Amino acid sequence: MRNIGLILTYLGTAYHGWQVQKNLPTVAETLEKAAAMIVGHPVHMTGCGRTDAGVHARVYVANFRTDSTIPADRLPYALNTHLPCDIVVTKAFDVHENFNAIGSCVKKEYTYQIYNSRLKDPFYVNRAWFYPRHLDETVMQAAADQFVGTHDFAAVRSVGTDVKSTVRTVYYYNVERRGDIITLKVCANGFLYNMARAMAGTVVYAAEGKIRPEEIGDILESGNRTAAGPTVPPGGLYMTHLWYDDGVAQFEAGSDWTK
Repeated sequence: MRNIGLILTYLGTAYHGWQVQKNLPTVAETLEKAAAMIVGHPVHMTGCGRTDAGVHARVYVANFRTDSTIPADRLPYALNTHLPCDIVVTKAFDVHENFNAIGSCVKKEYTYQIYNSRLKDPFYVNRAWFYPRHLDETVMQAAADQFVGTHDFAAVRSVGTDVKSTVRTVYYYNVERRGDIITLKVCANGFLYNMARAMAGTVVYAAEGKIRPEEIGDILESGNRTAAGPTVPPGGLYMTHLWYDDGVAQFEAGSDWTK
């Protein structure tokens, strides 16, 4: 039986996240139904992570098993004829038997967008978080720098799925302003439930003067969720880069798209 890897992109506004949920539209269920129509049997998709309701993926990796003989390079075209316009498969390829979209992934990058302007822009609704008060990106970067390294990130996660450990390694956290758009780009070896959004909220907290950037280390050590910033809205969050290395498969799937 073949193991097929997929690279896709999607807008998450209409979906209750990636993972299949009873009586709720999800990206995984939509993709599984499309794939089943193409290969002629039920399909189970393994995704590279659980994006939450309303979160987007500029790049996302999934895999599924099939005995279909359809060439991999034809699968995106076939799948896209059965998918809605907000989910697009950009590439399909055969991977080795043990490849797993989440287990073989060694690093992930999320990008959070803030529309920092006094006036709303309807074209950024559910695409960026509208924040009308001016944010100093220099202070935001000083706050973001405090997250880099290996820490216990319990203070910036929401209670959700059980995990063996809340320790993660953040490789970089970069803040950039382009006009009214501020992007927060964070890369780690894994993310806890709502971690990326709580980190963004804490960086904004610092820009608001509610905490000093240098206090973030103590907040992480405390493990106290109420001491950190809020969990910002999901519409500004995008999965933007993935790294794979499981000893056999080594590749990157990424995008420089920022708006």
